[in-house]
Amino acid sequence: MSGPGAVEQPAGTVLEKTPPPAPDGAAAPGPRRFWSARKVPAGLLALLLLVIAVAFLYDIAAVRAGRPAMSWRRELARQLAERPLDDVWVLLGAGIAAALGLWLLLLALTPGLRALLPMRRAHPDVRAGLDRDAAAMVLRDRAMEIAGVQTVRVRVARKRADVRAVSHFRELDDVRADLDAALADAVEGLGLSRPPALAVRVRRPGRKE
Repeated sequence: MSGPGAVEQPAGTVLEKTPPPAPDGAAAPGPRRFWSARKVPAGLLALLLLVIAVAFLYDIAAVRAGRPAMSWRRELARQLAERPLDDVWVLLGAGIAAALGLWLLLLALTPGLRALLPMRRAHPDVRAGLDRDAAAMVLRDRAMEIAGVQTVRVRVARKRADVRAVSHFRELDDVRADLDAALADAVEGLGLSRPPALAVRVRRPGRKE
């Protein structure tokens, strides 16, 4: 979870304080996903650039001091001067560099933190998020309260919550109806800005879907 003033709360919730809304009756921003700090990719890239820069600066300083250039830089200059552009290794290196650049652009332009679901704003200057695993746990606990439910598996995504229940007694239609009602109330109680759609399936023990 990124952003200044961010505070992680228990039970999978995250609070992030944001600037107050614009004056003059400006419309409040809609629900936005939390952006990842991307600390690991940024750290690795910075470390790689640092190592390359130090190696080149050391070699340049050595040449200025009257020493011969290091063998790897002479070999690199020779390879860049002699190899044609359609060489296999040149094309492979260009492909790797392009793929790395596209990956970095993707990280820069996408929010990340897919496991964090934005919640409705109770205060205009505070944003809250709920972890998907915590949301699934709440729905699973509510489903287990329904009579006839033996086991439940819940998977919560940004737009959909899949519920797979096993019922060892009662009619399946009755169990499904009770699950639909209870889980719809539970989803509303999560306080998400975009409540996921429910997909409930109920089966008997021993039967595979």
